[in-house]
Amino acid sequence: MIKARSILLTVLAFTPFIHAHENHGEKQDYSTLDWPTMHMIEEHHINSFDARSFFTLHDYDNSGVWTTDEVRRTYGLDDESNAALTEERKQQILREVFNIFDPLKTGVISVNDYVRLSKEGKKLPDFGTGPGHHGDMEYEYEIHHFEKYHGDDAKEEDLTHPEDIEHFKKHDREYAESLRLDKLESMDIVVANIPAKFLKSPSP
Repeated sequence: MIKARSILLTVLAFTPFIHAHENHGEKQDYSTLDWPTMHMIEEHHINSFDARSFFTLHDYDNSGVWTTDEVRRTYGLDDESNAALTEERKQQILREVFNIFDPLKTGVISVNDYVRLSKEGKKLPDFGTGPGHHGDMEYEYEIHHFEKYHGDDAKEEDLTHPEDIEHFKKHDREYAESLRLDKLESMDIVVANIPAKFLKSPSP
């Protein structure tokens, strides 16, 4: 079993981080916070930021604009936690965000528009889709579980929470799948890929 650790985002490294080790299963009350603040605390452990730094952190290709894909990723709409969300609802969420921050209907949200409209009091809405999980498997495990309930001095035998067990099961599944793919790539002919009609024995 490999102890899962990942390198946290270094963007905004100068900003104070929250290192709260809550009791396992305890939920933090975000009812008084707007969605961007809740997202930054929960997903990045950052509680002090401005509109421009929030935008830059979520401008994944550093282009100076947010595309629909980037907004979709920031809200975690394709994360497994939102598997029950219909594509129609996802598109509705994107339209609402762009209606707020893309007033000229350009199809993208520019950093200048986002900063200007944020200063006017506009906020990314809370659509009830969670804090916006948009990291890889290691990052999400690290930020949402390991840091909160274990800490740097944790030993492998301490990782017994259901979240730990599920995380390592995911690693096992990924490893098994990688072995399967490696085996297929080493084969000259993959029988499973041959259409059934060509596998029938010829008639006598």
